[in-house]
Amino acid sequence: MAAREELIQLVKEKAVRFGEFTLTSGRKSHYYIDAKQVTLDPRGARLIGEAILDLLEATWGLPDAVGGMAVGADPITGAVVTMAGIRGKPVLGFLVRREAKGHGTQRFLEGPVVPGQKAVIVEDVITTGGSALAAASRAKEFGLNVVGVVGIIDRLEGGREAIAAAGLPCQTLLTICDLGIEPAST
Repeated sequence: MAAREELIQLVKEKAVRFGEFTLTSGRKSHYYIDAKQVTLDPRGARLIGEAILDLLEATWGLPDAVGGMAVGADPITGAVVTMAGIRGKPVLGFLVRREAKGHGTQRFLEGPVVPGQKAVIVEDVITTGGSALAAASRAKEFGLNVVGVVGIIDRLEGGREAIAAAGLPCQTLLTICDLGIEPAST
């Protein structure tokens, strides 16, 4: 089975739930994608790490670093950094806190990155784009040159467009259509 089809099958089996849910954005939905069931799975992490590296190399070239909003982006960042290490590619990871750490450095951004480096924000599920945009804003405040956003799944609810409107290109590995889910009508 090809890697993309394997990832689709894994997401369908482990992450998609149907019912009534309230999303991070506050929106109501008849389905939920619990991406951590895949990003924290060894096979899922490998597939995601490889696919994101391949996508980055094919679109914007490899950045100096990848990262995003804790906690959702943390396993994605780890997967990309690990697969980059296996491939001998020097891609660093970082995480963005929702609130500054209350002790030590008291920073919003953690990791071995320095201002001026080229960075890509990673995200598990893109709905409104709010988390990715917040992470990008914090990364820019730190001094990183954010060149784009990569998500695992686009819910096709305006997030990609909101990210583009903020001046950042956005790519995803999958959309909900790949999972057999119809987009919400707007």
